[in-house]
This record gives sequence, C-alpha cells and structure tokens, in this order.
Amino acid sequence: MAKRVLVTGASKGIGKGIAIDLAKNGFDICVHFNKDKDGALDTVNTIVSAGGTAKAISFDVSDTKMCSEVLGQEIEDHGAFYGIVSNAGMVRDGAFPALSDDDWFDVINTDLNGFYNVVKPAIMPMIHLRAGGRIVCIGSVSGIIGNRGQVNYSAAKAGLIGAVKALAVELGKRRITVNCVAPGLIDTQMAQMDDFVLNKVLEQIPLGRMGKVEEVSSLVSFLFKDEAEYITRQVLTINGGMF
Repeated sequence: MAKRVLVTGASKGIGKGIAIDLAKNGFDICVHFNKDKDGALDTVNTIVSAGGTAKAISFDVSDTKMCSEVLGQEIEDHGAFYGIVSNAGMVRDGAFPALSDDDWFDVINTDLNGFYNVVKPAIMPMIHLRAGGRIVCIGSVSGIIGNRGQVNYSAAKAGLIGAVKALAVELGKRRITVNCVAPGLIDTQMAQMDDFVLNKVLEQIPLGRMGKVEEVSSLVSFLFKDEAEYITRQVLTINGGMF
C-alpha cells in the first residue's frame, strides 16, 4: 500500500507542483484546497492520468475546529498520513502602518496557525504508524531576512521556522523528520508584480531570474526519499543566491 501524503494548498503553484512530483515517486496524495476546487481537481486528474493515486480534500487551514474534524475523519476512514507538506499560505502586503487588523491576523492565521491546525490532528496517528515520517513546511526568504511591505508575512514565516526546529527535536526519536523549504522569488501567480518592481527584485538575485515551481517541488520530493532520512531541523533555501 502506498504511503499517504497530505499537501495543503495543492490546487495551484508550488503546492500543485509538489503534489504531482510526490505522486511520481509513488505516494498516495491528498490534494488539499480551500476555495479552488477546479484547481484541485485538475491536480488530481494530472496525477491520476499519469498513473498515480490522488484525491481532493477541502478545509480552511485557518479554522482549527474544521481542520480537526475533517482531518480526524479522513484519518479514521483511510489511515494516518506518512507525510505532510504544509504549503497553504497567503500574502497581504503593505507598509506596516497601513496594515489593517485583518491584514495582520489573516496572514498569521493562515501561514502560521495553519501549520498547527493541520499538523496537530495528524501527528499522533503518524507516530502510531511506527513507520517514520516526513513533515515539510514551505517557508520563505521573507521569514529569514525580512522583506519591505511584508511585516505580517515575515513574522508568520519566521514563526514557522521556529516551530519546525522545535518539532524536529520532539519527533527525532520517532524517525519523523521535520524541515522547512524556504523559496525566494518563484514564478507563480502569488509572485505577480509590475515589470519595474520585478526588475528591481531581480537585481538582488545573482542568478538573475525567478525560480521555477519544479525546482522547489524537486527539493521537497528529495526530502521524502530514503536518502534524506538524516536531514531534519533544517531550513533549506532555494532563492538564486538572494542572500
């Protein structure tokens, strides 16, 4: 039986790429979405048409009660997850004095609390599998170096790094690795900006280009391989040399 992996925010962008890559490596993928059902079904269809196994699952990662109920039922019905990729996130950029309360709390609740809401109900069943496991969180360079106009996003991603490092210590004896992959500027819908701003950002990247989704997804997929079982508590940056 294939090992089950939950990928949150897998209806588009980096999450979609990760789900497809992991399926190619033989994992049974739960493709999570919140609102973009069509995107999630497209991810599922892409996986299935290539001979893989996948299903869509929907919940709001910022809703603690919903996550507990939906994931609890999913695990009861189909068994524990061997792996989790906590990818779902959002941005709400703006200068700090101009941020609204919603701008702050929506980003924190999705990007940081979403990690807790998803991993917490899945972790004890994962431990009880006694088969090891993988947890990979998608962070950001913003959580390491900070970024103008992203105080909320930087705070959430920095908190995520702290959570990853602490959880890795707790789960090490269980052979469950916990790592953070922190992309820089990746060519996705979330990274859309006008040409002037884009060129300014590219000036800070020694490789002079945006990263590709498949470059991030292949790194995440490597962390799920047997060869990566000695890698834990790490923040792996993929940013074209930005810092």
